[in-house]
Amino acid sequence: MTCFSSPNFPSLPLPRYKRLVDNIFPEDPEDGLVKANMEKLTFYALSAPEKLDRIGAYLSERLSRDVARHRYGYVCIAMEALDQLLMACHCQSINLFVESFLKMVRKLLESDKPSLQILGTNSFVKFANIEEDTPSYHRSYDFFVSRFSEMCHSSYEDPDIRTKIRMAGIKGLQGVVRKTVNDELQANIWDPQHMDKIVPSLLFNLQSGVRTESRSPSPLQASEKEKESPVELTERCFRELLGRAAYGNIKNAVTPVLMHLDNHSLWEGKTFAVRCFKIIMYSIQSQHSHLVIQQLLGHLDANSKNSATVRAGIVEVLLEAAAIAASGSVGPTVLEVFNTLLRQLRLSVDYELTGSYDGNIGTKIIKAHEERQLQEAVIRTIGSFANTLPTYQRSEVMLFIMGKIPVPGIHPALPSAGSGPEGTRMIQIMLLKSLVQVTAGFQTTNMLTALPNSFLEPLLSFSLTEDPEIRLLVLQILLSLIDRHDNMPKFTNISIISDISVLKLKVDKCSRQDNLFMKKHGQQLYRHIYLGCKEQSSGRLHYESLFALLGLLSVELANEEVVVDLIRLALALQDLALSTDEPLPVYNRCAVHALAAAYLNLICQLTTVPAFCQHIHEVIEVRQKESPYLLPEDVFVDNPKPPSSLEKVEGDVLFLQSKITEVLGGSGYNTDRLATPYVPQYTDEDRLSKRKSIGETISLQVEVESRNSPEKEERTPAEEITFETLKNAIVDSVGMEEQERERRRQVVEKFQKAPFEEIAAHCGARATLLQSKLNQIFEITIRPPPSPSGTISSGYGQSQSRSIPIYEMKFPDLCVY
Repeated sequence: MTCFSSPNFPSLPLPRYKRLVDNIFPEDPEDGLVKANMEKLTFYALSAPEKLDRIGAYLSERLSRDVARHRYGYVCIAMEALDQLLMACHCQSINLFVESFLKMVRKLLESDKPSLQILGTNSFVKFANIEEDTPSYHRSYDFFVSRFSEMCHSSYEDPDIRTKIRMAGIKGLQGVVRKTVNDELQANIWDPQHMDKIVPSLLFNLQSGVRTESRSPSPLQASEKEKESPVELTERCFRELLGRAAYGNIKNAVTPVLMHLDNHSLWEGKTFAVRCFKIIMYSIQSQHSHLVIQQLLGHLDANSKNSATVRAGIVEVLLEAAAIAASGSVGPTVLEVFNTLLRQLRLSVDYELTGSYDGNIGTKIIKAHEERQLQEAVIRTIGSFANTLPTYQRSEVMLFIMGKIPVPGIHPALPSAGSGPEGTRMIQIMLLKSLVQVTAGFQTTNMLTALPNSFLEPLLSFSLTEDPEIRLLVLQILLSLIDRHDNMPKFTNISIISDISVLKLKVDKCSRQDNLFMKKHGQQLYRHIYLGCKEQSSGRLHYESLFALLGLLSVELANEEVVVDLIRLALALQDLALSTDEPLPVYNRCAVHALAAAYLNLICQLTTVPAFCQHIHEVIEVRQKESPYLLPEDVFVDNPKPPSSLEKVEGDVLFLQSKITEVLGGSGYNTDRLATPYVPQYTDEDRLSKRKSIGETISLQVEVESRNSPEKEERTPAEEITFETLKNAIVDSVGMEEQERERRRQVVEKFQKAPFEEIAAHCGARATLLQSKLNQIFEITIRPPPSPSGTISSGYGQSQSRSIPIYEMKFPDLCVY
């Protein structure tokens, strides 16, 4: 190439590096790079690395001139030369050369010609894959992030060229991430200013695809056609970005996703949002899963006043995320997860009842069916989260949800005061449905610790409400808790089975913990089964659930004592159906008879006492001939036809307690218990509105203390009971109740308002009394027995008992032989 010089100055030879650079360009750009001369240039650059930055600057100068003159053939040759030099040279002086290289890539990306943009991108991607030996302190990639993001949104007219530009933009962003993510000295690519450009650009291309399903966590080798699509390339790039995210960067990576879904109304379709978060959950490190879930929960709270479809979409994404998350990955704030979901459930019920709410734009009218869909989605999500938790945490969640269920008169039902009783009922049903989801598949070896009083008592109280739907939900929860060997499906249908071996029941020996559980809670369970059968509003589903509960108690938690109690309970149910004092409809009476018959048929075969089985089967045979409406096959059907009345249910169609007591007593069962009819004990727990609150519990404790206080240590003589006493008790019962209520109120008020010293003194008095009683007991038990020779006097004039050796004792003559 000729060197141009001024006529006033002699021509100077070009420096060697410029001559070597000029020689790589052919006269015709179609011939391509002169390879032999390129090898010379590369050898020179390696031999004199200090010249590398000048080579880069000169190549940059030539390329800029060729771009301006539209000599695109020479532009391609210059970029090819730059690429080869970059790949060959890794010396310490390469930083300056890289600056020239990036300057040329930038020049190409700024061009309006798609081919140059793609050429510059390809060169940048090659550069991004090079691991540099020396760090750079001053290099900036802000322009490249912006330009590549812009290319991802290309709207070029030709669809093929548009696709190529978008794919080049995706590759460029992938290159920027690879180049910067592991270099602490580079600009932090995780900063919001970069993520807010990168992530939406990727999602824009991901959304443009026709695929609706995300790939598995480790995608298989895709076909060549699939690899060429922007969607497939985008997903690989998105996965790579998320896979490189450290703990502190997850939030910056996920926030733009949430914003993109908000801005483009993509929650309502659910499909794309679910797909995005499937990619996120499968791509990030598993120990970071709970961070994504927490962000979704926060976003759900932030959209509390958005439409139900948006909230339902976020909840559906939460459901999918919880299913993917590993066990226990909800993180340390387990209860906060459920608190957020329960809060959304309450808000949804409130919105549905009020019909509207003040949204971000103005008052919005509620569509009830959309709120119902949201409520069902929240309940499913609660169950999905619970399934990822270990047993001990699931027990905590059960207690937490139980504490949220509104009880009239104890704590408010809903945030809105205008919801009234209907709102209380709806939220009770929703929270109980949530408990059904949480307890599904619940299995524990120690039911005492997993199901404490604080959970079982309020649950059983709800089983006595007048609402049949609430009672049915409580029964479902109890069945899930007690069924630990998947026996429940075998008890779903009530029928008379001649040989229960076909059911293939799994029966394990009752453990010590199970015995303690039944000793503590057995009577409560029996009482609630009895009272559940007594409810007039009970239907077929209720009786089937009660039968399943009886069956599960028999195979899961039954020892000999429990078996006796269950048989007594079944006979008590028969008496209930016969009682004329109970206003039960005819169908309910037939249902209770059929339930008792089916259960006695089951328990007699479990006890394997032949005479017991014979009596049960004889009664069932008589019923089949004379009274089929007392058997489950005629009662628990789609269209039962009960008789008009049940006046003549007697004789051989009834199970006889005397006969059962006789045959079981002969087999070693407790005859006294069997001969005693079962009578349910009614307690305060049976009245839902009087479930013990904190104040009532304190008053009960104080009442016990006041009875045992030193002031009342002396016993008052028993009062003589006469006719007048009983009459006065009946007449004054109302006044006495008022006085008792006032006394309790004063005691509670005392404990709430009295100074600490006074309360401490009151409790200290009781402790002193206890200690004195213990001292008396110890004195009696430790003191030596009296001696036959009497007492001896101590040195202080007090009598003292002394034990005398037997050889010193004087026995009467009649005792000696």
